Amino acid sequence: MANETAVEVRQDLHTEVLEVNMGPSHPAMHGTVRIRLALDGETVVDADVDIGYLHRGFEKMAEAGTWTKVIPYTDRLNYVSPLINNVGYCGAVEKLLGIEVTERCKYVRVFVSEVSRICDHLTAIGASALEVGAFTPFLWAMQAREEFYFLIEMITGARVTTSYTRIGGLRWDLPEGWVERYEQCERKLVQLLDDIETLLTRNRIFIDRNADVGVMKADDAIAWGFTGPCLRAAGVDYDVRKAQPYLVYDRLEFDVPIGHKGDNYDRYLVRLEEIRQSVRIIRQVIRDIPEGPVNVDDWRIVLPPKDQVYDTIEGMIAHFQIIMKGIQVPPGEAYYAVEGGNGEVGFYVVSDGSGRPYRVHVRPPCFAIMQGLRDMIRGGMVADIIPTFDSINMIGGEIDR
Repeated sequence: MANETAVEVRQDLHTEVLEVNMGPSHPAMHGTVRIRLALDGETVVDADVDIGYLHRGFEKMAEAGTWTKVIPYTDRLNYVSPLINNVGYCGAVEKLLGIEVTERCKYVRVFVSEVSRICDHLTAIGASALEVGAFTPFLWAMQAREEFYFLIEMITGARVTTSYTRIGGLRWDLPEGWVERYEQCERKLVQLLDDIETLLTRNRIFIDRNADVGVMKADDAIAWGFTGPCLRAAGVDYDVRKAQPYLVYDRLEFDVPIGHKGDNYDRYLVRLEEIRQSVRIIRQVIRDIPEGPVNVDDWRIVLPPKDQVYDTIEGMIAHFQIIMKGIQVPPGEAYYAVEGGNGEVGFYVVSDGSGRPYRVHVRPPCFAIMQGLRDMIRGGMVADIIPTFDSINMIGGEIDR
């Protein structure tokens, strides 16, 4: 009788839909996103996602300098895996130039890209755990990522914004002892990844907070333009490295992890397995990488060695031409895509024949994924917004428009 009375009272209550601003200052919105929520109690009736709180102007800045000067800007798109962005942009310009980088350069680019992917996925997994109160796995993920940051610093001279890849090659070759340093990172990674999986994968609280939450079905994911782990978690077998192989990915053996439900839990599992597949790729690179130069032998594209700049008139002129006038890229347009940490990172570049880009456009995976966030959180609870938003691993730097 008491339960029947309680139901009648709830039905008679007069309630209104409440509009609430979540962000941009909310810590879970990472300071760059606002969600206007329409709430019925704790249930999300509707949402309006606003990404317009970060203004970088990457595409316009790219028109202001030479082709080479765009590279540091690409670092700051997805700043969690910047090396992949470098590879994508330089690949687009090389496509316009009609050149092919050396064999050793291709393997090195794959190596640094997969190291960068591991860092990206560790960040996403650790942050997703932290958002639902699991602080220890976050520390483990950051500890593993720190090991790879030491490796990246050893190779490039910088931890995050590396600008390591250059048009026509690389800043320099891999340093002595890079294999041993990587193997040290891998041992630590395997240990900490096992610890993370032991604590999270079958954890009742973690599963309850993520399973069947933030669901994005395959057809809807394709319609929104999803790529990367968010698309593969929905059950769609699409990976740029397999669908449109670049560098030497067509020579390497690796699997593409696929989910089933397209929920937060599947996205966690996909990233976890992709880290292991990246390790598998790197081991093959170490086995197969050839000797040889890492830059094309053309001073119109790659800066000459310093001794040539200082000691020969030809080297000095070539250096001056590239620095002051830029690489002279033939008129035309090109699109080049790579598999980034969050999906397809594509660069569309247009040249008018000068040393500066006429137009640079980036196809960032997070921009398309953010379009689907409204559908992913609508009908759920307010508390579900936090793990869902984090599971898509939104990087504000690349969705800036």
